[in-house]
Amino acid sequence: MERRFQIWGLLFGLTAVIIGAFGAHALKEVLTEVQQASFETGIRYQMYHAILLLFISLKPNFQNKLILNLAVIGVFLFSFSIYFLNLRQMLDLEFLSFLGPVTPIGGLLLISTWSILLIKVVQSKT
Repeated sequence: MERRFQIWGLLFGLTAVIIGAFGAHALKEVLTEVQQASFETGIRYQMYHAILLLFISLKPNFQNKLILNLAVIGVFLFSFSIYFLNLRQMLDLEFLSFLGPVTPIGGLLLISTWSILLIKVVQSKT
């Protein structure tokens, strides 16, 4: 199980760096300051959770399929919805405005990830 989530963590880390560089350079003149800040939030949360996935997947006593799946799905819904919402005008994909409510759902999944992990640690005897 951990290998799959190690791969997700590494992919999220890799794409956070690529998307971050793209946002900082190619989109600097295209996005407004507010959009740029939002885009950076998506990148930051993606990287945080890439590191979390790697950490959890490398520590057998922390592994929990629910936690790992919530983190992966949460990153997709949170970070990637932010990317697409900020790029929809540039890509002429206005129909992507439906993603607005998806971002907080992703955020709730990420909060759930951390909450369940906290409960698991508090309940553990080691």
